[in-house]
Amino acid sequence: MKFDYIVVGAGSAGCVVANRLSADPSVSVLLLEAGGPDKKMEIHIPGAYSKLNRTAVDWGFWTEPQAAIGGRKLYLPRGKTLGGCSSTNAMAYIRGNREDYNDWARLGNAGWQYEEVLPYFIRSEHNEQFSQLDARYHGQGGPLNVTYATRFRTPLAEAFVEACKQTGIPENHDMNGAGQEGAGFFQFTIKDGRRHSTASAFLKPILNRPNLTILTHAHTRQVLIENDRAVGVEYLTGKNTTEKAYAHREVILSAGSFQSPQLLMLSGVGPADTLRRQGIPVKRELPGVGENLQDHLFIGVNSLCTQPVGTNHYLKPLGQVKSLMQYFLYHRGPLTVSPLEANAFLCTDDSPGRVDLQFQFAPIHNGDDYSVDIYDLNTYPRTDGYIILPTLLRPKSVGNVSIRSANPLDAPVIQPNFLTAEADRRLLIKGVRRALEVMQAGAFQPYCRRIQTPPDHSSDDAIWQHIVRQVETVYHPVGTCKMGNDEMAVVDDELRVHGIEGLRIADASIMPTIVSGNTNAPVIMIGEKAADLVMGHRLAPIAKSEPGYPGYAQQSQ
Repeated sequence: MKFDYIVVGAGSAGCVVANRLSADPSVSVLLLEAGGPDKKMEIHIPGAYSKLNRTAVDWGFWTEPQAAIGGRKLYLPRGKTLGGCSSTNAMAYIRGNREDYNDWARLGNAGWQYEEVLPYFIRSEHNEQFSQLDARYHGQGGPLNVTYATRFRTPLAEAFVEACKQTGIPENHDMNGAGQEGAGFFQFTIKDGRRHSTASAFLKPILNRPNLTILTHAHTRQVLIENDRAVGVEYLTGKNTTEKAYAHREVILSAGSFQSPQLLMLSGVGPADTLRRQGIPVKRELPGVGENLQDHLFIGVNSLCTQPVGTNHYLKPLGQVKSLMQYFLYHRGPLTVSPLEANAFLCTDDSPGRVDLQFQFAPIHNGDDYSVDIYDLNTYPRTDGYIILPTLLRPKSVGNVSIRSANPLDAPVIQPNFLTAEADRRLLIKGVRRALEVMQAGAFQPYCRRIQTPPDHSSDDAIWQHIVRQVETVYHPVGTCKMGNDEMAVVDDELRVHGIEGLRIADASIMPTIVSGNTNAPVIMIGEKAADLVMGHRLAPIAKSEPGYPGYAQQSQ
């Protein structure tokens, strides 16, 4: 089979790239997805999100033992279906901080400062609440629906926002707008009470395009490289046969921060010693492949609730029946929304003027005896409560991804080195203390029955012991094929793999530094920008002085 473009991975970025490239009827596009179609019912029901973990639509990776947290291995869910992680995540729509992108530009990546990437966020978006008055920051009419939770919200969410205000965190109605700091309600990629993944937003409307071919259950084994040029891919089919597809123009990897570097190494591109050790011929030595792994971590601070106004009681058999009836009969209730409700970004004294902590809030709690598996709702208490999740936004601890063998079906070796940097440990402890202040504020007094975790917060050491036992990844891995021009960079600022023609990467792995917030929206932006880079187009940047967004003004580079 021959195509102009081959996109590997139908995830958050891959679906966007395939949509934008195939909009040109003169080119042919092949989109390969290792998972199956997004037919699983729980994918489309927002409140059923946790039911997707450890199923056929989840790669289900694990870290190596983490020395800083007692040798624990942390679970790393990754979407394995059309839409990728946008089909299995908590649907939060957060873009990060403008200085995140300015940092990328300051590292030598032209075209990636905030004013230059903002138009790509806007192009994707159809925001249900923000009007044309917000057009400098938000889009109307884009493929991706973004909305507040309008069909269900507990009073605990309002209490959280008010408690933040009472403890010095300002209210912020739009954390994706003029400023990020403050507390408010999450916006989500949800439409009409259903998850709006990139498969729903970018693929489903264009399935009839004759120039777009989508293959599921197609596990890419390697990129075919000849004379320092990517000419196609080899992949395994669902029938256990091996096929090849050839690209006349380019191959674009959108397999994510674990599997894009794995694919490069399986194809002979990466650290030479690693490749030789696995018997893989070296096509191009790039020592940075798999390095620079960064991720967010969070820890729970939770309380029992005095009233049945949270969502734990919906886990009881009668509660589950009630929520299902509300959903299917009236399109209302807790299944219409993400388990998250509210959010806050704040600055500690370590980072005055730029947020370094995030508080994610959910009207559910996970007990106090450390027996709850956060990825299995069957283990949660049935008594209502709520949780604040202090989240480390700009970690100093950095890890890596490598290959276990030359077998593409073997999971990659994932070593994040979580919390090995003292600054990360110190900041997470500060985050717990700050979250306790919020939880003890007056706005929570009608609801706070008893703070459960950390069970002992009398000292930093006691808080640290809580972190060691319960800290988890927010599964926002980035950075393993970083963009730049130094010796550890993997792609340039047009996302072209150094030294290999016809090969680009478009996913979270290209981030040189992690963004300050949930990563799905930035990855969708990367897909938008990558497609324009491939086609030689760009959107005009937003001028800082403009009162409103003037239009898209697509130009040739």
